Amino acid sequence: MRMFVEAATGLPGILFTAALVVAACFWLSAALGVVAVNSFDTDVDLDAWGMGGVPVAVAVSLLAALAWLLDTGLALLIILAATPGATAGVLRLAASVGAPLVAWWLT
Repeated sequence: MRMFVEAATGLPGILFTAALVVAACFWLSAALGVVAVNSFDTDVDLDAWGMGGVPVAVAVSLLAALAWLLDTGLALLIILAATPGATAGVLRLAASVGAPLVAWWLT
């Protein structure tokens, strides 16, 4: 459990954790009726990003969740497989750069 918390809250993975918390708070607010689900749709066109056809909140939430899952999973694998040091740090940074790109493709 300690490794999971370290992977989710360590740098640079904390950025994806923060994005996931923001998305969860948005959906909780939408469930309670505080905000509308389509409140962001008038400002952003996702066709240029290859994510058109769904509400912006859904696309960005899915992107944040997938990036968090990929980054945290890869960070756990790096913690388990690599020895602590510069190599593990470079691998972790590469995972954090690659995770949103793969998540964007999956979204």
